[in-house]
Amino acid sequence: MAETALLAIDQGTTSSRALAFDLTGRVIAVAQEEFAQGYPRPGWVEHDPEVLWATVLSTARKAFSAAEDKGFRIAALGVTNQRETTLVWDRASGRPVHNAIVWQDRRTADICARHRADGAEDMVAARAGLVLDPYFSATKLAWILDNVPGARVKAEAGQLAFGTVESFLIWRLTGGRVHVSDATNASRTSLYNLAAGDWDEELLALFRVPGAVLPEVVDCAGHYGDSDPVIFGRPVAISGAAGDQQAAAIGQACLKPGEMKSTYGTGAFMLVNTGAEPVRSRARLLATTAWRLNGVSSFALEGSVLSAGAAIQWLRDGLGLIARASEAAGLAAGADPDSGVYLVPAFSGLGAPYWDPDARGLITGLTRGSGKAEIARAALDSVAYQTHDLLEAMRADGVSVSTLKVDGGMARDADFLQRLADITAVEAVRPVNTESSAWGAAFLAGLGAGEFGGIEDARALWRAERSFRPAMDAARRETLVGGWRTAVKRALG
Repeated sequence: MAETALLAIDQGTTSSRALAFDLTGRVIAVAQEEFAQGYPRPGWVEHDPEVLWATVLSTARKAFSAAEDKGFRIAALGVTNQRETTLVWDRASGRPVHNAIVWQDRRTADICARHRADGAEDMVAARAGLVLDPYFSATKLAWILDNVPGARVKAEAGQLAFGTVESFLIWRLTGGRVHVSDATNASRTSLYNLAAGDWDEELLALFRVPGAVLPEVVDCAGHYGDSDPVIFGRPVAISGAAGDQQAAAIGQACLKPGEMKSTYGTGAFMLVNTGAEPVRSRARLLATTAWRLNGVSSFALEGSVLSAGAAIQWLRDGLGLIARASEAAGLAAGADPDSGVYLVPAFSGLGAPYWDPDARGLITGLTRGSGKAEIARAALDSVAYQTHDLLEAMRADGVSVSTLKVDGGMARDADFLQRLADITAVEAVRPVNTESSAWGAAFLAGLGAGEFGGIEDARALWRAERSFRPAMDAARRETLVGGWRTAVKRALG
């Protein structure tokens, strides 16, 4: 008999990927396609939904076929995704009414500022666990309804559907039969009541969102429906879904309160498990759903960095300093260690703990002796400094930090992880399987399909590959961090 495998669709900010895993978490097939970003105005970021779908369809079919050609049989698929990115489509035709507005987009900063001035911030934090910021989906959705001719009238009549990316993909995968959002993605919209576990009428009223556009909120594991037979040649159960950071936390086996991971992709996202109750942050971190299974939610605190790998992509695409992202570490190795050059990558404002959509990127400390190497060093170090900021906020919220599980594309770079450990003074632990988000989605699909007995099975499948311990002198660290703090003050809006 063919060995069972699970397919994960990992739809990210700069590429769509599909990975097939066996039941031990071993990758047996992978396909990836990058796609273009749209920047129609400064601070605006969009994706073409049809391109998202086309790249997902292509990569999923490639990974599916490659796995089955090796003698495996795909039993179920799970979806993980860039969160907060907002899509609205016509229920009858399935066609989007506007480009997807990406999580990085800042066009609704003024709307958030007006809500804040009206005193709504405490209510949003108490109900949704989030800060008032254009990062989240609610103001993006309202913007589409107000700026696409006829959209609000159609939405109120129930003719339009809203979703974050996983919702849109599940709709398309099932041929328009299933309109759902898993609880982790729903908790990133500013429309979801964490404690109640459902959409919140007061939040809908605040953001002027008609309930008729909303998907049904579902668990992170369960049979949502089957894929249309034309996609893979036969129906495949769709039985797992979670936002990329929550999926990574599951893949990293952060299953008990206090266990923490940080993922380094386009942005960087740190989650710490807080258990059965959401925690109200005093340090402008986010309370979020970690997962929901059998109707019961677990929660996390999250710190969100908007530009991590995006800073390295800018070195490549914006400045042309490198041809491939992997070249950044080699270039940075030649930097003067005492250059004093800092890069604050506030290309789309700054996330936690600052939450300043008006912050703008800058490079400071340049001298005539500064060059490509110093700028590359500053870009890589900016990710470590922002992680330091998040860890300080976690400590202010009472979280004890000694070890940080790391994953994502940047976690493959040992030099970066050593620098991360040195600047944060925290041990960084890299797992054998760094595909944590995709594995988390595949694991949830397997859980929903009955291939695993419970979420604790994820712990038995996690293994450390290498640890990076701090080696920097404390005085040196404080000098470097002090320079970063000065640079951030100059960048704030």
